[in-house]
Amino acid sequence: MSIIKDFLLQLSLVIVPVGIYQAYLLGHIRIKNHKALFPALLWGSSALLCMSFPISYGNGMHHDFRIVPMLIGTLYCGRRTGLFLAVLVLLYRLYVGLDIGFFSSLLAIVCGFSVILYFQKRFENVSKDKRIQLAVLLSSYYCLVGASLVSVMRGVTTESLTVQFLHFGCAAGLVWLMTVLNENTAEIHRMRIELQNAERLRLIGNLTGVFAHEIRNPMQVARGFLQLLDTPDLPDKKKQYIELAIEELDQANNIIHNFLTLGKPPEECDEFVDAGNQLQRAVTLMHNYALSKNVSIHTNIESGCFVHGNAQRMNQFLVNILKNAIESMPDGGAIWASCMAAEDSQVEIRVIDKGVGMSNEEVERLGSPYYSLKENGTGLGMMVCFQIIKSFNGKLKVISERNVGTEVVARIPKTNAS
Repeated sequence: MSIIKDFLLQLSLVIVPVGIYQAYLLGHIRIKNHKALFPALLWGSSALLCMSFPISYGNGMHHDFRIVPMLIGTLYCGRRTGLFLAVLVLLYRLYVGLDIGFFSSLLAIVCGFSVILYFQKRFENVSKDKRIQLAVLLSSYYCLVGASLVSVMRGVTTESLTVQFLHFGCAAGLVWLMTVLNENTAEIHRMRIELQNAERLRLIGNLTGVFAHEIRNPMQVARGFLQLLDTPDLPDKKKQYIELAIEELDQANNIIHNFLTLGKPPEECDEFVDAGNQLQRAVTLMHNYALSKNVSIHTNIESGCFVHGNAQRMNQFLVNILKNAIESMPDGGAIWASCMAAEDSQVEIRVIDKGVGMSNEEVERLGSPYYSLKENGTGLGMMVCFQIIKSFNGKLKVISERNVGTEVVARIPKTNAS
């Protein structure tokens, strides 16, 4: 009965932090300025509590499920969090006592946990099902390393093998359960954001159908008369006023064009598109604009990167992204644009700049209407980009750091052109 109580306690020490972490993911908990610290402390507390109240099996044998919070914290929060958890566990084990248990923990972390750290980046870039499989495999590997070390240091008995087998199975099962819960929670969070964006797009679409053309017609008339007034004998001051008025009308017309683009339903994927060829075409189109801003564009394009969609919309997406990258470097610099085949039958388009960058909060708000970091921006350009990639059944990811630069990654299912 005591073993069952210990097991249930260990289970609660793992599951309760997962519930808190899921509330954190869904945005019910807001931690300002310390978003990385909160999950690290949460998983660290769980690991320490698991070590403090282990499952005792008699003959001095005991086990705990510290690997579960350590693994989940590392895979979902990054390598820094993983290193923090590993050091925290070792320091606590040293505090408990410098014995054979400490050395077995040290070797398990060096031989087992280092592999988890190595696969953390791969975990971030794979699909939901492969994440679950990878998490279970890593937990199994860590438990196998730990069991091997304990067997070598303490000897092998029938009882110890039974305990190790039970610990192995329970830890892998818990990791599977926690990963499934986290993935489902993250999916719910993404669906909620997509639903909010879809509602915004619906409202914008309704507005564009009513107002866009009625506003555009008088604007074009006003622009035409302004051009007629711009005669050679007009004073320079008035010429400047007319030029500014035309520029503002063009800016307003561009905003209306973005509204119309958003208001249109997604076009059917009815043709094969060579993404690499479209990227080269967009780079050529933006070449002179880049030179005027003292920016160079370097490309790495593989052949055969075919996707299913609309070539015009792909070109619009690439031009928007390149234009944003160029404008993010007011003092000039270099842009790296690539298109190549990725794993899982995907085509990966990547644009990297070394511009002003963005904070995490700014990245999260990208794609929202009326949110822009440009002085005269509306945020509609990025909304269009997200919508275009979605129409290709792909995903768009933005990685940025303030004063370091921005990386835009679009992953689209690859197809074979016939």
